[in-house]
Amino acid sequence: MLSSSHEALHRIFQEDPGLFARAVRGLGVSFPPPVSASPLPTDLTENRPMERRVDTLLRMDTEDGEFILAVESQGKRAPDKPASWAYYLSHLYAKHGIPPVLLVVCADRATAAWAARQVDIGPPQWPSLTLRPLVLGPDSLPVIASPDEAARDIPLTVLSAALHRRDPDADAILNAPAKALKGLSAEDEDTAGTFIELTEQGLGKTPAADLWRHLMAVDLSFFQSETAQRLRAEGRDEGRVEGRTEDILRLLDGRGVETSAEERERITGCRDLDTLAAWFTRAITATSAAEVFESGEAG
Repeated sequence: MLSSSHEALHRIFQEDPGLFARAVRGLGVSFPPPVSASPLPTDLTENRPMERRVDTLLRMDTEDGEFILAVESQGKRAPDKPASWAYYLSHLYAKHGIPPVLLVVCADRATAAWAARQVDIGPPQWPSLTLRPLVLGPDSLPVIASPDEAARDIPLTVLSAALHRRDPDADAILNAPAKALKGLSAEDEDTAGTFIELTEQGLGKTPAADLWRHLMAVDLSFFQSETAQRLRAEGRDEGRVEGRTEDILRLLDGRGVETSAEERERITGCRDLDTLAAWFTRAITATSAAEVFESGEAG
């Protein structure tokens, strides 16, 4: 189980190393697709107290040669990062003797613009080292909103959805991977489950993540993987919570019990079904909102 959107934005390159070459075409950079790829240890710590660890590290073998791909998922600006990235690349080149490439993936436009800057290291009259990361962000990877296009490259579609998770048309963006994964699951349920999970985690804590869970509960109701079943259960629970909060408010309004904005927000903000059930029972006879909350908290 992935723990965060940060992890999803680099882990997807482990699932499909060829995604790198396809994703950076929009940046005007051409890399041959890998003939093979193998993961490398991500720990770049030396025999000293400071630990340095890259997010994802892959050795990419292509028909034109080989290179090491370091993928960093960056959620916000960090002044010390360029120095760390320069260290990663220098260390990898010294250790393996293979040209390294740094890819930074950012779901935030401002962070992507910051990360894409060329950084010169050294005195201004003669920089000894120049850092030039490739950066994928919402403006460099287009939206894939067509189910047919999504089915042709599901990993790229999942990455695109994660990078555009804050776009206002998230509904159309997420429908494309949902329908594409429905077709994939008939052929390879395990692979489909992996990309369902990557999509969920890549969306982070955004409204798009809630929308994705609802889509999974409906569009993939036939899908039997553990991930899909969990998402469907979460979607059903969310629907029950929303229905119960509406019932409580409707009951209080129908009985003429006045509720303040804070009290209504407390009801709609509760996600515990046991607590909501207790509040609903008390709302049947309560003469004030305070009576609803008096002893209705679940343990």
